[in-house]
Amino acid sequence: MAHLELVQPAPLDLSIAPRVDHDVIAQMVSDGARVLDVGCGDGALMRQLMRDCSARVRGLEIDPIKVHNCVSRGLSVVQGDAERDLEHFPNGAFDYVIFSHALMKLRRPQLALKTAARVGANVIVSLNNSGHITTRLRHAFSGRLTRWQEDAPCTVRDFAEMAREMRLTLERGVPISRGNAGAPFAKTLWRANWFAEQAVFLLSP
Repeated sequence: MAHLELVQPAPLDLSIAPRVDHDVIAQMVSDGARVLDVGCGDGALMRQLMRDCSARVRGLEIDPIKVHNCVSRGLSVVQGDAERDLEHFPNGAFDYVIFSHALMKLRRPQLALKTAARVGANVIVSLNNSGHITTRLRHAFSGRLTRWQEDAPCTVRDFAEMAREMRLTLERGVPISRGNAGAPFAKTLWRANWFAEQAVFLLSP
């Protein structure tokens, strides 16, 4: 992992409206928690967790430009490939390891999830739901499943089953549709699998 040193921190920009999945994630994170944000991007979630949860957050990001921008804003971010560099963190190093729309972009999401469950006491994953009714209709009428610029297709049920096969406990799931978070789900998946555009999962080993 490449380490960058912060020389002159720029002020944090808190004026940008938070994403809905970020709001849901912030509600799942306990105050003062140690957090690793995998694929942290522009650091928006990191800033929100620091502000709302007083969390001690570190970021892991593969894009060097995004890393530099985060560091220039005073965020603790290292450059690295999640599929390779997560292995370097010790057991239980964090209270939460978070993949905010990052897990299904990886080549081996199951391996990354398994490693995250070793590194963190909890794992939070947000993802797009490929089982949403509009996506099903698009597949039915277009005859196409994949759009190459999107994440790997994954439904709410796909992810829940994968987690259970890996012996991870689904502590909480929250569906998101039309920019609003719905009632949490855990065992009853069918409604979220059909009608959630996104979902956020809280898992424990």
